Amino acid sequence: MQQPTRIIALRHGETAWNVDTRIQGHLDIPLNDTGLWQAHRVGQALAGEDVAAIYSSDLQRAFATAQAVARSTGAPLTAEPRLRERSFGSFEGRTFSQIEQESPEQAQRWRKRDPDFTPAGGGESLAMLRERIAAAVRAIASRHQGEQIVLVAHGGVMDVLYRLATRAHLQAPRTWQLTNTAINRLLWTTDSGLALVGWGDTQHLDSQGRDESHA
Repeated sequence: MQQPTRIIALRHGETAWNVDTRIQGHLDIPLNDTGLWQAHRVGQALAGEDVAAIYSSDLQRAFATAQAVARSTGAPLTAEPRLRERSFGSFEGRTFSQIEQESPEQAQRWRKRDPDFTPAGGGESLAMLRERIAAAVRAIASRHQGEQIVLVAHGGVMDVLYRLATRAHLQAPRTWQLTNTAINRLLWTTDSGLALVGWGDTQHLDSQGRDESHA
């Protein structure tokens, strides 16, 4: 019998730009005080877990969150650029409302979740993001069959993981939460890919997490 890889997937802690609904993408924005607290809390929550390895986006908001988990679990931490947030090109640094006012046609395609829409200035489409994340998870998880690992990334990445695990279409309306440092659990096997075990556990945050899908 093939041994599955157990995955704990975490979105990074809160940043000031999350609060402002400002698009971060590949911009390297640090955690705010709330985010640092959330990272500490999720680290404490996972302290008793048997974790073979931690892989994190190399952007500091994710990597600092992963460091808190590494301190509590003792697991080795590796920076993995393929786990970065979606690149939003010229959208980065702008708020949702600014994009709607200044680029209404692009904003409409984005809001409709057009899988092939690429933000101007070198952004990624949803289809490109899904391909990148699926390949990264496959490469990482295949190294740890029969073990548990932690992946620390971003709201857009968490959304893709959920869709891959549930076979939801890229354009399907999102009905699941992507709260900062919520604990999400999945299984991965060579034959079946990702499967959902549990999603959105925020007990360690006492309901103080912020839900945002495009940080």
